Amino acid sequence: MFYQSKSVLVTGGAGFIGSHLYERLLDLRASVYCVDNLSSGLRANVDHLASHPDFHFVEHDITDPLALEVDAIFNLACPASPKSYQLDPIGTTRTCVLGAMNVLDIATRRNCRVFQASTSEVYGDPAQHPQVEGYFGNVNPIGPRACYDEGKRVAETLFFDYHRMRGVDIRVARIFNTYGPRMKTNDGRVVPNFVAQALAGDLLTVYGGGAQTRLFCYVDDLVDGILAMMAAGPEAIGPINLGAPFEMTVLALAEMIQRLTGAGSGIVNILLPEDDPFQRRPDISRAQAVLGWTPRVEPEEGIMRVINHFSATESARFTKVPA
Repeated sequence: MFYQSKSVLVTGGAGFIGSHLYERLLDLRASVYCVDNLSSGLRANVDHLASHPDFHFVEHDITDPLALEVDAIFNLACPASPKSYQLDPIGTTRTCVLGAMNVLDIATRRNCRVFQASTSEVYGDPAQHPQVEGYFGNVNPIGPRACYDEGKRVAETLFFDYHRMRGVDIRVARIFNTYGPRMKTNDGRVVPNFVAQALAGDLLTVYGGGAQTRLFCYVDDLVDGILAMMAAGPEAIGPINLGAPFEMTVLALAEMIQRLTGAGSGIVNILLPEDDPFQRRPDISRAQAVLGWTPRVEPEEGIMRVINHFSATESARFTKVPA
């Protein structure tokens, strides 16, 4: 098995996706080094593993070089929600670019495989739908989201240049909207926003008229895809889209969450943020053909898991929703 007895570095490991990934790696009997500067990750996501003999938390900013002797690397370091990455746009760009260079330097020295968590944001507000990996995108390079969009695009450039020039064994995945337990209730992304607002009895804030579409991939499905990609051969270098084909309008999502929570609160429409993409859905035929991967958790099932997780972890604020 690819991960068994390997020493694995997960940057951004105290974040939402990272916290699910390293638990799976531990189940596969890897020794995990979770590196995070806790600027957007949460210490609570790692505390429960403090006594695990194969789990090692390292508080470190990946924009600074790191000396670790590892056999595989997952680079997930970077705030992922617009609310978080726009707080310090220069820091976000530094994390994307310098962080990529630092993990690639480790991979070069160690001759080990390295995974880059890229993003659907490299497609910008796409003029092509659904988005295939060969589409070059429609990104505003000077807008408020550019620190993340262009930062991730440069990170992809670095990964492929290190692969071509230095022979680094890379994997690049373009990750689309992912949701699940351990997202912050104040994360700023649409699923935790709506769930937290519904459980608190607040109005659900819908940008624009809510006709813009998003897709929703449950975190367990995403982690399956990431692990499959890292374990596969050179045909999985990428870029490969990882996302669910479950596309719906933002308004339909708000109405679903109202129904599942039994919330009596209404919906309020607010202005769309600048450069907010109107339509987003991946073509996942490459992931299906190369990895044999297809998301399985339907949105209603996954959303209900998030509702119950938020109800349990925020019990002082919310009333628990029955399972």
